[in-house]
Amino acid sequence: MRNIPLDKLEFMAIILKTISHPIRIQIIELLEHHEKMSVNEICEKLGSIEQSLLSHHLIKMKDKGILKSKKEGQFVYYSLYLKEVSNMLDCMERCPIK
Repeated sequence: MRNIPLDKLEFMAIILKTISHPIRIQIIELLEHHEKMSVNEICEKLGSIEQSLLSHHLIKMKDKGILKSKKEGQFVYYSLYLKEVSNMLDCMERCPIK
């Protein structure tokens, strides 16, 4: 049995719950490879997602501390704030789950 403190377990659960959507994982993967991206740029890369739905996902992840945003002129740029989430995705990718 692991001896993980309760506060860390709660934080891990919040992060896992927040990223547990295919679109959110795709957003994280995009932001791993781009320093910052606007909503329009992310929308263009993901293809078939409405901008309003994309904004919902971005705001949810920002509220939970996974992403950060910065307004530059009329555009809002998002970037990965909690970079450790990339490690979590790497671990899940290596798991032999089908």
